[in-house]
Amino acid sequence: MNADGSGEWVALREDDGRAYLLRRAPGEVKVKGLGRFDAEQLLNGYSIGDRISVGQKSLTIVDPALPEARRNMARRAQVIGAKDSGFLISWMGIGVGSRVLEGGHGSAGLAMHLANVLGSSGTLISVESRPEHAEIGRANMERLSEVLPEFPDWHLIDGDLIDVGQAVSEVCESLDAAILDVAEPWQVVPAIEPLLRAGEVGWPATARPPCSSRGPGSPPRDRGWSSNGPVK
Repeated sequence: MNADGSGEWVALREDDGRAYLLRRAPGEVKVKGLGRFDAEQLLNGYSIGDRISVGQKSLTIVDPALPEARRNMARRAQVIGAKDSGFLISWMGIGVGSRVLEGGHGSAGLAMHLANVLGSSGTLISVESRPEHAEIGRANMERLSEVLPEFPDWHLIDGDLIDVGQAVSEVCESLDAAILDVAEPWQVVPAIEPLLRAGEVGWPATARPPCSSRGPGSPPRDRGWSSNGPVK
């Protein structure tokens, strides 16, 4: 962002909470629900907190955060919703500085929530085997990195989860958590489990029947798995 505010992201919020994300930059843009306009000209003379009229709508200019970025994200694959993302993050104890593996990046629905809590000291490693999904997810995450005040050390690995152990180890020595949003998570648990720090937990975030493991060679269970014990 420049000293005059050009290049920064802002959100225009309706009274019902609906928000539109746009950047203060010259040139015509098309914003779904608002129409076509030059954002820099539209916002000239306005500051955060001011009311502004766009067409027939009266909106408030606000600093954008995760909710606004998520409402305006591009989508290709089905995404993990805010409620499920919040549960996974809190249940697994993920917070500032955590090192997390996300298996199945998709459009970055979960990754955006993870990035929001990890802060600049955290590490997020996302794995996606489908380039068409990874492209959308990368665009959403790159925009989020310009919206959030802090953003983690984020890595997007192209490949299958069962084959990424070496690539993950090159980023960090061990993981605090792993979330697997893939069709058959039990098939990749043996490959991911050794990457977890002792005592930490992984969770198959999938609509299909989940699985778990209690450690190397352990039989499948019906919940999450821990690197040294069953998840209750």
